[in-house]
Amino acid sequence: MGVGIPGTGMIGLPIAIALGALVGRSEYQLEVLKDSDAKAVERGKRFIEQGRIDISLKEGITEKLYIEIEVSGGGHSAVAIIAGGHTNFVFISRDGETLQESRRTSGSEQEAQGVELNLRKVFDFAMTTPLDEIRFILEAKRLNKAAAEDSFKNNYGHCVGNTLRHAPELRIIGDCALSRILSYTCAACDARMAGAMVPVMSNSGSGNQGIATTLPVVVYAEEIKADEEHLVRALVLSHLTAIYIKQSLGRLSALCGCVVAATGSSCGITYLMGGGYEAVSFAVKNMIANLTGMMCDGAKPSCSLKLMTGVSTAVLSAMLAMENHSVSSVEGIIDDDVDKSIRNLTLIGRDGMNETDHLILKIMTRKITSVPALRPVRFFCTESKDGAERLSVRSEYVRNRANPETGIVGKGVRNDRSERRTYSGFPKTVCRTMFVAPWWAVV
Repeated sequence: MGVGIPGTGMIGLPIAIALGALVGRSEYQLEVLKDSDAKAVERGKRFIEQGRIDISLKEGITEKLYIEIEVSGGGHSAVAIIAGGHTNFVFISRDGETLQESRRTSGSEQEAQGVELNLRKVFDFAMTTPLDEIRFILEAKRLNKAAAEDSFKNNYGHCVGNTLRHAPELRIIGDCALSRILSYTCAACDARMAGAMVPVMSNSGSGNQGIATTLPVVVYAEEIKADEEHLVRALVLSHLTAIYIKQSLGRLSALCGCVVAATGSSCGITYLMGGGYEAVSFAVKNMIANLTGMMCDGAKPSCSLKLMTGVSTAVLSAMLAMENHSVSSVEGIIDDDVDKSIRNLTLIGRDGMNETDHLILKIMTRKITSVPALRPVRFFCTESKDGAERLSVRSEYVRNRANPETGIVGKGVRNDRSERRTYSGFPKTVCRTMFVAPWWAVV
């Protein structure tokens, strides 16, 4: 609900729904909005302003992925329901006539399981499959690394990736493999969540999970100058581990996907460090012991902060595993059997956090009805009287007169008081007013 919609400069469900109604084509599946252009965006904005969209939480639904749309116009009405998968229509009707009905009577999400996996099977496949059959995974490296490098040239979202490359921050965390792993991963997420027009390779239907399973492994491989075969096998191990965990977790849950994706990258990094199956299983246990319980509250710019947490833990878990350290079965939800540990994680995420999921959705949908559409703002430096640089803010979209002190345009947003201070040699302008969302302005 807070993620940037590519090509619009806007975030959230309202503009996505408006464009879906105006130019969406279901046959494009996950690229449903690819025909959108500037004119369509302007029409979408008017669509929103006219109050044609109403968003609410559907009660009494047990599916983790459920979307129901009701539309009317020109004397006609229609209903479409997606459940179980992002492109899986289970019900379609027009003017009260049912055109498609494939809803399960159980009312619960039961996704096709496909091949039954375990960690040993995943590891052996990654290690023994002929290289030519899995070399395609390098496309994930190309796309996701390009997204990060595009982000380095821009100021997307919370700029977590860029911040980790600045001199003051490098003096704290060091210019090292870990800082580069974090900066590349977070930068790609910054771009993705801001709606940048850059493609990424997904994992289990999630762009952020694709980023987190790919870039930590890629950057570490480059740091140690690993050859192509080791990189390919590490990436396959990372991606398949995430897919294996998602198999029992389900497509969506209240458990943050970075836990799953970062567990995969921890396995890939452990392998690149020289670890075998036992070390990889230790890394998985260390990850589960650390990150289980991190909740998902929707796709949004601050996902890059969660990816930073997950990926830094992935590196630490790999380092501990290589020193033969693993959380034991007397601690928490960890079992001697790594696959049982994974099942414990997914049981908590799939079943144990159901009420958490429901409460999060209630909070988020309540905010939609009270918070106007959000739009990114541009930050740039200007020179003050004392010769120091300070960070200023300007709105990219001017609809009303901008506040002369801050340049922020908005309805009922007070930004008239600010103070200048210096942080680690990088002066900034710090607004005293709390915004609806960090780094975004109400328009």
